[in-house]
Amino acid sequence: MSAAASLRDTLRVPQGPVSIAGFDSGAKPFGGAAPDHDAHELAALQERLWAEATVGGSRRILVVLQGMDTAGKGGVVSHAIGLLGPIGVEYTAFKKPTQEELEHDFLWRIRRRVPGPGMIGVFDRSHYEDVLIVRVHDLVPEAEWEARYDAINAFEQELVDGGTTLLKVFLHVSYDVQRERLLRRLDQPDKHWKFDVADIDERGRWDDYQSAYDALLERCNTDAAPWYVVPADHKKYRNWAVAELLRETLVELDPRHPHPPLDVEALRARLAPPH
Repeated sequence: MSAAASLRDTLRVPQGPVSIAGFDSGAKPFGGAAPDHDAHELAALQERLWAEATVGGSRRILVVLQGMDTAGKGGVVSHAIGLLGPIGVEYTAFKKPTQEELEHDFLWRIRRRVPGPGMIGVFDRSHYEDVLIVRVHDLVPEAEWEARYDAINAFEQELVDGGTTLLKVFLHVSYDVQRERLLRRLDQPDKHWKFDVADIDERGRWDDYQSAYDALLERCNTDAAPWYVVPADHKKYRNWAVAELLRETLVELDPRHPHPPLDVEALRARLAPPH
């Protein structure tokens, strides 16, 4: 894919007012010719990023995955992030905050999981839950969650200034496709373990969640840390698109292997078999 036909440019959320309803969850930009990714290319790019850090490099990538239930965060982790080798990847699935976490600022637990130099970190849900579920369920006063948008922007700018590239992805699934996926889980006894009755309750708040996503995609969509909307109604396309966004990000970073000053010939001589 050429620089003139960048998937990042296509899926990036434009700055200004945002309405999720204006994005097609069933679209497949560039999807007609979307091949399977070359896992060797992604692994090689990842290795170079990791190698840079061994000689003092500070660059790292943080992939933030957000989406409604059944949007496919787990599938993306398996089929897109899974193309990378396990060394150099840190995965965090943020659950309901613990009592200890609630005793701190909402970003406290997030900071503890920020990837180190050379790493690719993946957040399955993230700090954005604190302007999503908290807002929809009215868990804290409005003035408190309102202030969090600016706090998130400042936090993400801090990360970028420290060498982190953020890849923030909203997996956009439609109301009808979510229903189909929930029903499919009920149709398959071996998938019942994945079914949470609370998902149906949350589905009843669909419009509230859409409004909350509209707000965060508008207010936390900065030049330093933009948002990308990935159509998620088609699983194969969704997985390909996230892998492609990651590939484009790595290619742009263009990490390089370090070249330590080794006396190769002398080292070869030491490894020569005894006479």
